[in-house]
Amino acid sequence: MGTPPAEFMNGRDWNVDLIPKYLMANGQLVQLLIHTGVTRYLEFKSIEGSYVMKGGKVYKVPADGKEALTTSLMGIFEKRRFKKMLEFIQNFDEDDPKTWNITISNKPTCAKDVTMEQLYAAFGVDHNTIDVTGHAIALHRNDDYIKKNCLDGIKRIKLYFDSLSRYGKSPYLYPLYGLGELPQGFARLSAIYGGTYMLDKPCDEIVMEDGKVVGVRSGEEVAKCKMVICDPSYIPEKCNQVGKVVRAICILKHPVPNTNNSLSCQIIIPQNQVQRKSDIYVCCVSYTHQVAAKQFFLATVSATVETDNPELEIKPGLDLLGPIEQKFVSVDDLMEPTDDGICNQVFISKSYDATTHFETTCLDVLDIYRRATGGDFDFSQVKHTLDDEQC
Repeated sequence: MGTPPAEFMNGRDWNVDLIPKYLMANGQLVQLLIHTGVTRYLEFKSIEGSYVMKGGKVYKVPADGKEALTTSLMGIFEKRRFKKMLEFIQNFDEDDPKTWNITISNKPTCAKDVTMEQLYAAFGVDHNTIDVTGHAIALHRNDDYIKKNCLDGIKRIKLYFDSLSRYGKSPYLYPLYGLGELPQGFARLSAIYGGTYMLDKPCDEIVMEDGKVVGVRSGEEVAKCKMVICDPSYIPEKCNQVGKVVRAICILKHPVPNTNNSLSCQIIIPQNQVQRKSDIYVCCVSYTHQVAAKQFFLATVSATVETDNPELEIKPGLDLLGPIEQKFVSVDDLMEPTDDGICNQVFISKSYDATTHFETTCLDVLDIYRRATGGDFDFSQVKHTLDDEQC
């Protein structure tokens, strides 16, 4: 590789994540990290803004009922309908039947028995509001959720606002110095309990006996084990390709335009805004997260590939960034394991998808935990919050 241009300053000032993803402040991944104790080695910084594109323009996602009434994202009557829907969802309690009642076609109905499409219809919100709610707040990747029961959608929306209430600017967090701090933190934690990390060691073979894994061979050495957890790159023959994802990492010298000069942000472009089958994601972090040299910004645009011209597919996201100093585009396969791993004790994760948050990845982690241990993770074990851990 050549020497980076002098304008980018010292290479040690850069910590570029190839697949950047944000954490929901009140999400399950944060709770899992707290439970492991690894957060004592990490420091998080909130992302300054959450935005959505509508009609080719970028708008801030309303943070509460008050912002819902003042946003320019929708008209005055639509604002009131949106506010009423948010208030219903925020007051919804799965354990309190008094909070379940909505009116559909002038008939009292239990919200637990309706689809998201029916819930939207009950409050009379239009298709633009549905786009914002379903994609920028509930973080659905496409519109398949519309015909499904609304309980999952309600939980997602409540999670967004619960996370938002923790730090105010947005529901998202990002580690200082980037996501590379997560494995580094686990390495330090592992050392306390006698674990050993073997870095820069090739994986030459997953050693099997009688249909079960017994070790991992690297060169002439074999690390014996009873279980292997890995990503698809280690055992591609036991995975199927289910798609591709395109990502463009861009170096900027300015904040993303139309984000109130935010030093970090996320922008979601709902599928219907650009006539796609899935969303386009834009995330931006900067020198304030210790991931870039002073006054530089790192923006990533990503999407699930749907055509033979992946880079053209993310053009709507790239167009939002303004002048780009450097751009690095990659297209990667999306892989999923062909079996659950319970019989051979080899548990393979899915590839990272196009989203710029960890919600889908966390579901995969919890699924691997269930398959590997035979039971679901008990979140009631988590007794602390991130604030407690970082005091």
